[in-house]
Amino acid sequence: MTTTVGDFLLQRLRDWGVARVFAYPGDGINGLLAAWGRAGNEPTFIQARHEEMAAFEAVGYAKFSGELGVCAATSGPGAIHLLNGLYDAKLDRVPVVAIVGQTERTAMGGSYQQEVDLMSLYKDVASDYVQMVTVPEQLPNVLDRAIRTALTRRAPTAVIIPADVQELEYQAPAHKFKMVPSSLGFEQPVVEPSRAGLQQAADVLNAGERVAMLIGCGARGAVAEVSELADVLGAGVAKALLGKDVLSDELPWVTGSIGLLGTRPSYEMTRDCDTLLTIGSSFPYSQFLPPYGGARGVQIDIDPTLIGMRYPNEVNLVGDAAATARALLPLLQRKSDRSWRETIERNVARWWETMAMEAGVSADPINPMRLFADLSPQLPDDAIVTADSGSAANWYARQLKFRGNMRGSLSGTLATMGPAVPYAIGAKFAHPDRPAIAFAGDGAMQMNGLAELITIAHYWKQWTDPRLVVAVLHNNDLNQVTWEMRAMGGAPKFAASQTLPEVDYAAFAASLGLGHATLRDPDLIAPAWERALHADRPTVLDVYCDPNVPPVPPHATFEQMKSAASAVVRGDENALGILKEGVKIKAQEFLPHRGTSPRQ
Repeated sequence: MTTTVGDFLLQRLRDWGVARVFAYPGDGINGLLAAWGRAGNEPTFIQARHEEMAAFEAVGYAKFSGELGVCAATSGPGAIHLLNGLYDAKLDRVPVVAIVGQTERTAMGGSYQQEVDLMSLYKDVASDYVQMVTVPEQLPNVLDRAIRTALTRRAPTAVIIPADVQELEYQAPAHKFKMVPSSLGFEQPVVEPSRAGLQQAADVLNAGERVAMLIGCGARGAVAEVSELADVLGAGVAKALLGKDVLSDELPWVTGSIGLLGTRPSYEMTRDCDTLLTIGSSFPYSQFLPPYGGARGVQIDIDPTLIGMRYPNEVNLVGDAAATARALLPLLQRKSDRSWRETIERNVARWWETMAMEAGVSADPINPMRLFADLSPQLPDDAIVTADSGSAANWYARQLKFRGNMRGSLSGTLATMGPAVPYAIGAKFAHPDRPAIAFAGDGAMQMNGLAELITIAHYWKQWTDPRLVVAVLHNNDLNQVTWEMRAMGGAPKFAASQTLPEVDYAAFAASLGLGHATLRDPDLIAPAWERALHADRPTVLDVYCDPNVPPVPPHATFEQMKSAASAVVRGDENALGILKEGVKIKAQEFLPHRGTSPRQ
């Protein structure tokens, strides 16, 4: 039988170890679809409901597996729909390869149906590597380079294949002029800085008396080394949002998330430190780092193009996080004065008490923090948690205590709506034996989450562990934007843009044969989580939340508070609820705590 370009492409993906492709069909990839049929659906074609969701699922798969994510789409509109998910991969530095169809070569340049200049369209999102295959001999080199580039640069890449090329007989590149052969695989290097650079970093860290550490997802492979560094330096460790799952929140010196969605201990630690050590993070909000000139800085990152760009560090070490930390540790002097660490630990303990108190504040009908706080102690040690952009991200960042082998992620840098449910689907294909939980606002569910419940219903019986819980924060409001309008612009809620139509999410889940529960009583949240985490199928929790519980961080500035108050004065339709809930929530910071002294 003749081997077509489509046949060879799927074989090459199998040779690279690609087991799944998240995709949506169309006639622009008919040659690939026919090849999939001949290949017995290997690698497995995972059918999303929309190409954007296929891209998000590939991103989620890559984030939680540590492997390459692959998505595919037809020409024209299909290729366009992939873009948002691919930009999510680009900004969060996730390896994804997009395989995209194109109109036939004979029609290109003729304004033909679904003809889009894909090379131009993809030149930014896949700027590390995008190429179109126009003859069979090109394919192995183009595909191999796309895969190697995605894995080494942690970036999305794209391979564009016209429809007629997919059906051509495959011909390997010949051993002659202007043919480019290729080969599979590569070995990742372990990069370490120079001895001189390490010593310079050690000198800065040894001189510090109040050392703070900030880690991101780039430190995931260096948990033991980061922990030892924190011990030797007497430091606390704050976590960028994409690094929330790197260190356990049960460690007393882990201050939690930092930034707009961060914690008070992280804010105070970076404000008061005299030395900052950043590992594997490109955290963008420099206003949450020490004041310029207020602290000396050292950074460790594998990417020389991104190092030293958030803070005026004295030393920028380009290297693998674990290897660099191991090389640095023998050069460090253990801090004998532990008062700085003890202060951090007291602040962390008080913070978790405050979070529990805030989650216990009454609301109408449910305080959304309660949804997260009641889950936290019930989370299985191997759970995978995803959160959507919006107010759900606030409570994910602050209320969930990660421990054990828990994993979690969201759209960190793009902060796009809609990835929580497809991320969780990608996670279940990466780890079909682990439970997954997705937190989605009702805006995100109406945007695309409802459709992907159909994908869950289609595939869940293939998973070893059937548990995938989707918790919907049902408040009929695009809540994060509403609060941003109040806090940043002093503008009242604009109902025409912010108010969402009522949807019965539990009933939709029931129509698909999924588990479901509608919650309006806060005392029923914990039992609902228990049932969902022991269910024999995926479950949707439709949780009616109070939109007036403020997601304002505990370190909100006076100007932000004044702007929010100004919005109330200007006639916000929820003025009374905002005042009532805002006062109750803020008061928890100043009420007596059980185990810690009042804040200094």
